[in-house]
Amino acid sequence: MAENDGQLIDRKSHIQNLKLQKVLIGIGGGIAAYKVCEVVSALAKSGVEVRVILTDAACEFITPLTLATLSRHPAYTDKDFWQPTHGRPLHIELGEWADVFAIAPLTANTLAKLAYGFADNLLTNTVLASTCPILLAPAMNTDMWEQVAVQRNWQQVLTDKRYHSVGPDAGILACDRIGSGRMAEPSQILPHIQSLLQTNGKRDLVGKQVLISAGGTREHLDPVRFIGNPSTGKMGLAVAQAALHRGASVTLVRAPATWSTPMGVRDIPVTSAAEMREAMLQCFPNADLIIMSAAVADVKPANYAAEKLPKKLLPTSLPLSSVTDIVAELGKLKQPHQLLIGFAAQTGDIVTPALEKLHSKKLDVIVANPIDKSDSGFGSDNNQAIFINAQGRQLEIARCSKLEMAHRLFDFVQTGG
Repeated sequence: MAENDGQLIDRKSHIQNLKLQKVLIGIGGGIAAYKVCEVVSALAKSGVEVRVILTDAACEFITPLTLATLSRHPAYTDKDFWQPTHGRPLHIELGEWADVFAIAPLTANTLAKLAYGFADNLLTNTVLASTCPILLAPAMNTDMWEQVAVQRNWQQVLTDKRYHSVGPDAGILACDRIGSGRMAEPSQILPHIQSLLQTNGKRDLVGKQVLISAGGTREHLDPVRFIGNPSTGKMGLAVAQAALHRGASVTLVRAPATWSTPMGVRDIPVTSAAEMREAMLQCFPNADLIIMSAAVADVKPANYAAEKLPKKLLPTSLPLSSVTDIVAELGKLKQPHQLLIGFAAQTGDIVTPALEKLHSKKLDVIVANPIDKSDSGFGSDNNQAIFINAQGRQLEIARCSKLEMAHRLFDFVQTGG
C-alpha cells in the first residue's frame, strides 16, 4: 500500500486483469518524472509487459537504469534510436508493439512536437509509428501551462481521437508556485491506463450525462452515532472513472468515503439518505444514464439528538422510521430517453430478489452482486455479479476488478444487454 494525499491506495487494485497486455511509457524532461516510477513498477508487478522510452531531457531527472530495473526490461533512449540494428527500426517495433502508450510527464516541448507532427527523437518517432490510444499527462509551471501557445497546442492535440488526457492538477509545484500544471498522480494515471486497455480508447459516452450514486449513507442518532453499512463506495468510484474515461460528463453523488473524486467529475458529497435523495432529484432531469450503486439506508432513527447523548441516556431499544426509496422514486420519474441502473447486494440467492427489484422499481438493468463471497463486494477492490436487463437477459461476470466490471456494465448497457 502506498500513501498519497492523505489516503491509502492499493496500486494492485488499479491493474487487475491486465496480464499479457503491453504498455509503452514515454517520459519527458520534468521533475514529475519521479512519479512515473510508481506507474511503471505497479504495472510490471501485475504482470503487464512494460517498455519505457526516455527523452534526453528525462535522463537528467531519472536514469534509464532505474526504469529498466522497475520494468524488468532495458529502457530506451535516443542513443538506442541512432544505433544500427539487425532487425526492424526500433521506433517501428515499439509503435506496433504497444496496446497503450502513456506519455508522462508531457512537457511543453513534446506537446508542441505532437501538435505539429514533429519526429526528431525516439519518443516522437514512436508516436507517429503507433496506432494505439495515447494517454497524455501534462506537467509544467503554471505560467508555462497557461501560455496561449501551449493551450493552443493542447487543444489541437486533443482533436485527434487517439489522444486521451489526465490532468494537469492544481497544487504546489516544484517551483513553489501554487497553481495548475501539476502532473496527475499515479492513482489517476493507473486506472486510466486500465480503462484504455479495456476499451481500446473508445469514447462511446461522449455527449452523455451520467449520474452516479456511491457509498453507504449514514442515518444519525446523534452527532457521533449512526446506523450505517460497510459500503466504501469503491464500486461507484469505478463506475465514475469508467464513464469519465469513455467521454461522459459525470456527476457523482457520494456518501462519506476515504477516496478522492477523480478530476473532471462533478462531486456532490452527502451523508444521509435524505441528502442523497435531494441531490439525485436535482440532477436527475439532465441525466441520460443513472447508476444507483450506493448502499442507501432503509431505516433511520425515529428521533435525532442535536447533542451527543450520554451513555446512560442511550435508549435500550431504538425506534426506527422508514427512509424514502430513492431508486423507486426515480423509476417513476424516468423519461423514455433515460436509462436507470440499480444494484442489488445480496447473500445466498442473488437472482430472485434482483429480478423483483428490477421490475418493481422500473429499472432498465440491475447488477446483482454477492456480498458473502471472498474478495468481492463491500470494501473489496474486486467484484462479481450477474447483470440482468428488463428483457430478461442475464450476463454473469466472474470476479474481476471493480473498474473492469464498470466497463463491462457500460458495454452491457450500450449494446442493449
